[in-house]
Amino acid sequence: MVSKINPNPFTTRPEIEGTFGVVTSTHWIATAVGMATLEKGGNAFDAAVATAFTLQVVEPHLNGPGGDVPVIVHDVRKGKIEVICGQGPAPAAATIAHYRGLGLDLVPGTGLLAACVPGMFETWMLLLRDYGTMHLADVLAPAISYARNGHPLVERASATIGMVEHLFREHWPTSAAIYLPGGEVPKPGAMFSNRTLADTYARILREAESAGGDRIKQIEHARKMWSHGFVAEAIDKFCRTQDVMDTSGEAHRGVLTADDMARWQPTIEAPATLEYGRYTVCKGGFWSQGPVMLQQLALLRGFGLDGVDPASAEFIHTVVECAKLAYADRETFYGDPKFVEVPGETLLSEAYNAERRKLVGEMASLEQRPGTIKGFGKQLPLRVPAGARTVAAGAGEPTVGKIWTHDDVHDPSVIVIEDAKLDSAGAMRGDTVHFDIIDQAGNMVSSTPSGGWLQSSPTIPELGFCLGSRAQQFWLDEGHPASLAPGKRPRTTLTPTMALRDGEPYLAWGSPGGDQQDQWTAQFFLRHVHAKMNLQEAIDAPAWHSEHFPASFWPREARPGVLVVEGRLSADTIKELRRRGHKVEVEADWSEGRLTAASRVGNRRRAAANPRGMQGYAAGR
Repeated sequence: MVSKINPNPFTTRPEIEGTFGVVTSTHWIATAVGMATLEKGGNAFDAAVATAFTLQVVEPHLNGPGGDVPVIVHDVRKGKIEVICGQGPAPAAATIAHYRGLGLDLVPGTGLLAACVPGMFETWMLLLRDYGTMHLADVLAPAISYARNGHPLVERASATIGMVEHLFREHWPTSAAIYLPGGEVPKPGAMFSNRTLADTYARILREAESAGGDRIKQIEHARKMWSHGFVAEAIDKFCRTQDVMDTSGEAHRGVLTADDMARWQPTIEAPATLEYGRYTVCKGGFWSQGPVMLQQLALLRGFGLDGVDPASAEFIHTVVECAKLAYADRETFYGDPKFVEVPGETLLSEAYNAERRKLVGEMASLEQRPGTIKGFGKQLPLRVPAGARTVAAGAGEPTVGKIWTHDDVHDPSVIVIEDAKLDSAGAMRGDTVHFDIIDQAGNMVSSTPSGGWLQSSPTIPELGFCLGSRAQQFWLDEGHPASLAPGKRPRTTLTPTMALRDGEPYLAWGSPGGDQQDQWTAQFFLRHVHAKMNLQEAIDAPAWHSEHFPASFWPREARPGVLVVEGRLSADTIKELRRRGHKVEVEADWSEGRLTAASRVGNRRRAAANPRGMQGYAAGR
């Protein structure tokens, strides 16, 4: 590799720096709420809960109370990094036989059949109870206020409502009642409120405060109202009584029950880790896609990336080819370790990746090439789109709103997905939010809440929110590690990250974007480490993503060889990538990723946020 780093990288904003604390998130209001919580004496975990509840309100097209969340924390009292798994499992009645009996070959991407146990509320209560210091009212009040009094609707939320307007009018009237105020799609910048959601959280708060002044008792009472009380009862009734249109083109009832909710609680575990030079990178376990970033780094350790221009064809080609190998292993081996044995130690080992690294050549691979580990894994037929269609036909976290095309396929191991089946229910992809917070004491939190998007399933009228659709990440194929089973966690794409440097907690970062999350977070880290870019520079730099491997969301397609890049890459770089065999699609100059990041060194706190989409902001002092 010979391309050298640009000595003057472009940046849109300053890297925020101070000694008191920093908050960075995908929405400026949530960042302000998190910072205000620190100013009021809360710690990073209090601020995280306040930020998270606010994000549910101001970015309802990207996350909601019915969704799920992983959290990575560093608590200075414990002196270690921990992962909180807020990924709810499949309901007890969610069996492959039940879904196959309905004539389905995939879990639908929207509707009630796609719902797992909602994991967010219980997770935020655990974080507040065991790591935080504030009362429930302190962290819920901003979200209740914005839900009741309104907030300026961001452009993408308005556009999302517009995309599903027909679905709401024809099939999901309870959603239309909230998201089509006055019978119209709300315009960007309009003050938008969800008073039913405000009432739900206000009722939980009133019930919690009736338990007395003790902080812990109030939190426990709030949990009871959610998982054992009126919230669980309303969800149970809705799933039992409503036939809901979904991406299959047919209406189905759900299988989630109040008993499923009552039986589940979030868990705390050690992170999966990888040593990368001075850094120890920490992710969620193999129930998530998090280790796929670690395996990319394990592969990349064998290439000399120091001093190489991260916008060069050599750099991008090498990173993309390593990503293809890691994601192929994700598809073949990952699943809930409570149900299947995942060969995680082997997948992240130097010996295994030294052999895999030999597959990276001069030209782009157009094949899916998982490794072979005897006794583990299962490879499924590839699903590819036929003809051309818009990305909005899917039901998971999006890339960008482009037209998809694919060459004709004549391989019997490949399933061609026809357009008519995809668009029958007018589905629209959802996305995700992210935030990173570090307080004065050095506590750190990184989280990627998602699911329960306004377009996931119909709004439950008594509650003001809908259920999530994470079950679409299961396969309905017996014997696959990520196949559907009652009580099993789907292999979530949600994947916050932390890293130690020289043994000290240093960096927290992440991005929305489904399968792209661990591509964009890896790129950010590589730019920061090898190109010596600061946090903002590493976020602002031109980015890309591969669509080579199967997507995690309905209809689970792959686009072999496709590499989507921002138009800011040089013409020479794009030409060279195409010469190497990549099917390069050039998108808008600022279209890839919604990263945020925060770091601590001694008493100094730094933060940065993505300028793409004009929503994310960092704050600190």
